[in-house]
Amino acid sequence: MTATDTHRAIDAVWRIESARLIAGLARMLRDVGLAEELAQDALVIALEQWPQSGVPDNPGAWLMTTAKRRAIDRLRRSKLLERKHAQLMHELEAEQEQQVSAVEAALDDPIGDDLLRLIFTACHPLLSVEARVALTLRLLGGLSTDEIARAFLLPEATIAQRIVRAKRSLAKAEVAYEVPRGEQLAGRLSAVLGVIYLIFNEGYSATAGDDWMRPALCEDALRLGRVLAGLMPREPEVHGLVALMEIQASRTHSRVNSRGEPILLLDQDRALWDRLLIRRGLAALEHAEKLGGALGPYALQAAIAACHARALTAADTDWERIAALYAALAQVAPSPIVELNRAVAVGMAFGPAAGLSIVDTLIDEPALRGYHLLPVVRGDLLARLGRLDEARPEFERAAALTRNLRERELMLRRARACGGT
Repeated sequence: MTATDTHRAIDAVWRIESARLIAGLARMLRDVGLAEELAQDALVIALEQWPQSGVPDNPGAWLMTTAKRRAIDRLRRSKLLERKHAQLMHELEAEQEQQVSAVEAALDDPIGDDLLRLIFTACHPLLSVEARVALTLRLLGGLSTDEIARAFLLPEATIAQRIVRAKRSLAKAEVAYEVPRGEQLAGRLSAVLGVIYLIFNEGYSATAGDDWMRPALCEDALRLGRVLAGLMPREPEVHGLVALMEIQASRTHSRVNSRGEPILLLDQDRALWDRLLIRRGLAALEHAEKLGGALGPYALQAAIAACHARALTAADTDWERIAALYAALAQVAPSPIVELNRAVAVGMAFGPAAGLSIVDTLIDEPALRGYHLLPVVRGDLLARLGRLDEARPEFERAAALTRNLRERELMLRRARACGGT
């Protein structure tokens, strides 16, 4: 294996093992920042040694053992936490005496709880949403600071500062490295799911930049969602979110043309939709419903996505059911954006005039001030009614509001299609 191949292997191992490694270290040290630092130290040692010695048979166990040695050295030098020092030394010695298979079993046994604790710690409500996203991608997504910065089109220094402040805030508040229990779980789980879906949405429809999509972010969010579903198999909304992301991600290859220009849902070539992802999404939705979560916010959104996925052509779409599902969603998770989406569905099911009457009630909604999709929807409904002179300025307004170059170009094309000057 060449040095280049080894470095590629190390990068792949880190993506797979980093969350497990940090989670295991954080369980022992009760310090997420220190756990990440020691995990990074182990990675540096791997980069130094593996090109000469080769990638070990069990790279995850190798990294964990190396990181534990570093932890012991750190504790010895500081002359603190003597009991923890002895505990770590005992664990290390025990692992060294076992066969590789036994080491794997020892590492894998508590890993579910460890990862679950890490997810809830990274998404702690003490942190801002932006900090939760950055920390989650760093600790659980295995992304570097530079990768996170590029994904969100922000300076690397900004992301680095958010991550440092997040870890410092957790340490200062002495946040417990645990999964909340009882009534606290629902609120904290909602925050975790919200962070994962925010990451997915930024990949699915980028808020700014030159590309309409950032598929790598969708993949990271999907992976996090699948991990969480495996760790919390009895939580219906976890499966509802996974179902929603699987089905939405199935359209990835049909959402842009060869020039990177957006293709709207009704114009997409459905033969390009990924049937495997659709099957996975429908199965996750069914699982959420069996757990009694059919009316959960994510499950309802997944059911809406499923209506599109089941329609072989745009004309086959059951818009009346979609409108009904949005009405149900508005009951359990009311928001102006949900109402705007309901307007679209009502406009498709019962005619553009019916949809426009809903949109016009949202014009003065403070939460939608500056939201570019409000004039997009209004312009589309006006265009379908033949009121092109009114539709044109709506698309122009949407173009002025969006920060995404591809979306701006699309809106300007739609404005020109309305004719006039």
